[in-house]
Amino acid sequence: MEEELKCPVCGSLFREPIILPCSHNVCLPCARTIAVQTPESEQHLAAGGGSGGDHADKLSLHSETDSGYGSYTPSLKSPNGVRVLPLVPAPPGAAAAPRGAGPASSSLTCPQCHRSASLDQRGLRGFQRNRLLEAIVQRYQQGRAAAAAAAKCQLCDRSPPEPAAVLCEQCEVLYCAACQLRCHPARGPFAKHRLAPPPAHPGAPGGGGDGGGGKGAGGGRKLPTCAEHDLENYSMYCVSCRSPVCYQCLEEGKHNKHDVKALGAMWKQHKAQLSQALNGVSDKAKEAKEFLVQLKNLLQQIQENGLDYEACLVAQCDALVDALTRQKAKLLTKVTKEREHKLKVVWDQINHCTLKLRQSTGLMEYCLEVIKENDPSGFLQISDALIKRVQVSQEQWVKGALEPKVSAEFDLTLDSEPLLQSIHQLDFIQMKFPVSVPPVPLLQLEKCCTRNNSVTLAWRMPPLSHNPVEGYILELDDGDGGQFREVYVGKETLCTIDGLHFNSTYNARVKAFNSSGVGPYSKTVILQTSDVAWFTFDPSSAHRDIVLSNDNQTATCNSYDDRVVLGTAAFSKGVHYWELHVDRYDNHPDPAFGIARINVVKDMMLGKDDKAWAMTEGGVSKGATVGVLLDLNKHNLTFYINGQQQGPPAFENIEGVFMPALSLNRNVQVTLHTGLEVPQSVKQPKLPNN
Repeated sequence: MEEELKCPVCGSLFREPIILPCSHNVCLPCARTIAVQTPESEQHLAAGGGSGGDHADKLSLHSETDSGYGSYTPSLKSPNGVRVLPLVPAPPGAAAAPRGAGPASSSLTCPQCHRSASLDQRGLRGFQRNRLLEAIVQRYQQGRAAAAAAAKCQLCDRSPPEPAAVLCEQCEVLYCAACQLRCHPARGPFAKHRLAPPPAHPGAPGGGGDGGGGKGAGGGRKLPTCAEHDLENYSMYCVSCRSPVCYQCLEEGKHNKHDVKALGAMWKQHKAQLSQALNGVSDKAKEAKEFLVQLKNLLQQIQENGLDYEACLVAQCDALVDALTRQKAKLLTKVTKEREHKLKVVWDQINHCTLKLRQSTGLMEYCLEVIKENDPSGFLQISDALIKRVQVSQEQWVKGALEPKVSAEFDLTLDSEPLLQSIHQLDFIQMKFPVSVPPVPLLQLEKCCTRNNSVTLAWRMPPLSHNPVEGYILELDDGDGGQFREVYVGKETLCTIDGLHFNSTYNARVKAFNSSGVGPYSKTVILQTSDVAWFTFDPSSAHRDIVLSNDNQTATCNSYDDRVVLGTAAFSKGVHYWELHVDRYDNHPDPAFGIARINVVKDMMLGKDDKAWAMTEGGVSKGATVGVLLDLNKHNLTFYINGQQQGPPAFENIEGVFMPALSLNRNVQVTLHTGLEVPQSVKQPKLPNN
């Protein structure tokens, strides 16, 4: 957590931290050193010769690196490596600025994101103090001092031992100053060791316990007052400005039209958001710790397997005559290089993961200390930035980050059967192909789902699987307990199957394959499709003149000509029924209701080509409800108006895949209703699949 409590300019713990407009923090004394005076000519141009310059000079988030000007040359660097812009002295002979006018002609550049902020007449006092961070730093200093006093040197021959001054992270030994110079000099093999301050013990303040200093608003801590109105306490939170405000701020009209909410409610809401984001980072940190243990075990396995390979290699080479001796050294070198390569890759991965874990742990500890504070306004000053940082920290554990880059196995073998004259060409045979079939894939049930008559399945391979996979085979039964059939073959681990039966139960399984063959099946997952079809109008396939609203359930048109819009569902089997309510109708020309193929012509009335079947006239008026019954068991299409069937089926002997369809012009508005039961008079028992 110490890295979170250090100023990016001086590299020391924060002293009187202030919050910049970019949400970063900086010490107040450091802010005075990096404030930059704006030249008088630029100030005049910004002011524009009128009162509008005061508003333009309030806050500038223009990055210095993007400005294209080289007026301010960085000449300092902080201990953290952040470049710092020095204060530019006033030109010789320049007139002294009037009292109170100095801050207005200066700006301050954030040392972390390099965004600039102009100072108003209040100068640095215009930035809010980060009281929450200041309290945490004070508590941390107390805990570190107590821990340093309690830690003792582990190599002292004195009684009692001297207090520890440093901890070697590699040796994991505490040294006093004298023992460190004698036993752990900063040279030779110790030159690359990292020396850190003694760790805080759990009982010390700031070392994991409560640590004190966390009084609530009613426990002795003075309630924070408004920066602009000293006599008013913060009572509201301006969502637009992301800042606590007082009652007088609202009365004066500065935040009159802003979205303002109760301070306590926003405090609780942001605390909940930060806690939720922390849970995700905590889970990833736990996985990272387990992954580090796994990597350390992997090191030992690589060492052991390397020794085994060397022993086998020596035995084979010694069994061959003098000709093999000249090749033995070369082969041993290759094994050693392979082992060193694997060890280097694993060590690099350990160091990289350790660094990420330390950063995440420090951020977590800092956030937990922030959550302990009972200062709502102080918390809300930094909560947005913290939430974003925690979310970014969680996203850094991308897919594959917690998987070893190498295996412990050595994919090398020695062929000792060639004739004696071939000994000089003797070399390792790299195993480019797996020695066995892939293992069983694992279905990811949390990602498997159904929607209408579509199912989505996801799977992955087990961790530490050494056998490569060339592809997967997904199988699905017929929804009625029949035989499995292949529905997908490829390299993806996510697949969606459309056009299934409604109100049916499907069984799915997957297996992997490579050059050695096909692996075993996964466990079978059972998926239930919807009882009835729920769908809307499809904006992606509709004519560009079609206008959709009401969550894509209401359609109208911008053109006087007929335009076609389709539904999002596709039917190939079963009985389906939906209704369309005529919201507006000027009696010319008629709308058309029915079904169509996906490639129907969309700039003419529905049913005018051979890819659509529709009803275009008869009994339709404003307020009417048109029902469409598609019976693919009997292969016919029937229409209803206001619940009454309009004669026998309008179309028969229809085969294929159909989508609900509608054509209309600007004189008509229609609303779609789906998920309806089939009319009782035409309900049919479920037919077995052939």
